Amino acid sequence: MGRLFGTDGVRGVANADLTAEMALGLSVAAAHVLAEAGTFEGHRPVAVVGRDPRASGEFLEAAVVAGLASAGVDVLRVGVLPTPAVAHLTGALDADLGVMLSASHNPMPDNGVKFFARGGHKLADELEDRIETTYRSHASGEPWDRPTGTGVGRVRDYDEGFDAYVAHLVGVLPNRLDGLKVVIDGAHGAAARVSPEAFARAGAEVVTIGTDPDGLNINDGYGSTHLARLQASVVEHRADLGIAHDGDADRCLAVDAAGREVDGDQILAVLALAMREAGELRGDTVVGTVMSNLGFKLAMKREGVELVQTAVGDRYVLEEMKSHGYALGGEQSGHVIVLDHATTGDGTLTGLLLTARVAATGRTLADLAAVMERLPQVLVNVPDVDKSRVASSADVAAAVAEAERELGETGRVLLRPSGTEPLVRVMVEAADIEQARSVAGRLADAVKSALG
Repeated sequence: MGRLFGTDGVRGVANADLTAEMALGLSVAAAHVLAEAGTFEGHRPVAVVGRDPRASGEFLEAAVVAGLASAGVDVLRVGVLPTPAVAHLTGALDADLGVMLSASHNPMPDNGVKFFARGGHKLADELEDRIETTYRSHASGEPWDRPTGTGVGRVRDYDEGFDAYVAHLVGVLPNRLDGLKVVIDGAHGAAARVSPEAFARAGAEVVTIGTDPDGLNINDGYGSTHLARLQASVVEHRADLGIAHDGDADRCLAVDAAGREVDGDQILAVLALAMREAGELRGDTVVGTVMSNLGFKLAMKREGVELVQTAVGDRYVLEEMKSHGYALGGEQSGHVIVLDHATTGDGTLTGLLLTARVAATGRTLADLAAVMERLPQVLVNVPDVDKSRVASSADVAAAVAEAERELGETGRVLLRPSGTEPLVRVMVEAADIEQARSVAGRLADAVKSALG
């Protein structure tokens, strides 16, 4: 039986893989594990619970709230808010844990449960393992120790969370955004209200798309994984730039005035130089992942900024940042962590800081992003394979070795199992896009043949 917790919580098809019973059981288990770890000692425990607008989030939220309250935890239900908002409020309200219900950029039928520790930080792997072990033992029949009477948790809606989070975002900006027109694509997700409101309060003229969630349309043709509508809208409205979020708004991609994509590596490059100029880039270091574009690495070296690379996943970026005190890190996908102001990737904050840099310098986004040349990179997802064998297959290793010989020093190859989906990701980087596509296609075929 595989591990329930992936790189970003527990995910699956709602009501099939991730059921109400599982959500309830995991929440009760989390409460017991944190209590045993001493998190609740000396006070009545409190949890912050939020969700994205997926229809399944309604019954999963009810299950999580029921589980926590039945375990003696008071619940502040913040409703539909971004993942980083739940993390921020968990810290700001001095809550003992936070719970976010979302499957991020995944399609609507999926959902997920993510736990935050005190302060709004992601749970350590060890605690997740203990929660899973506890959940499984009780799912098989072991009875819970349940409080009664005044010991049960109380539940209330915390409607103030929206304004508190938006005020936090606007309050950390180094300058206002007056004079800029920005198109916001909310992916019909958790940022549909928050992001336009924050940009407007900061002074920008805001045009919105993908901001009408109905529970069924999250990530459907909008958001950071579907940029075409945002690109067209930026050009149509003659906007200065566009900002795209994913379903839970922990990531941000951008579009310049000509409709060209500005990815997470480019955003990191712009923010790294801005923060260094302000004396905020501790150690003159930015943290990326092994998926960071080679062009980003070369640009940072040229600018005198050190790049530290980790495994793929914003939790690993965050671990590296926290262990060495770095202030900025992120992924090509648009997960950007500014640790002085957020404990996790925050797409709205990232978009605001990027736009603030445009406003402060008077330069276009295209000009700022040109600090790095993005080398051609092809990513192919290979579904329906045994991703657990990607590192041990001799046939896959031989195919990778052949690809690396062909690319030489002008490119690189990376194969990795997805942490959230049943597939293997094949990434090829080369000086020439056609070569990258050709090599990636052959590698994808080899993976399918060897692991399918």
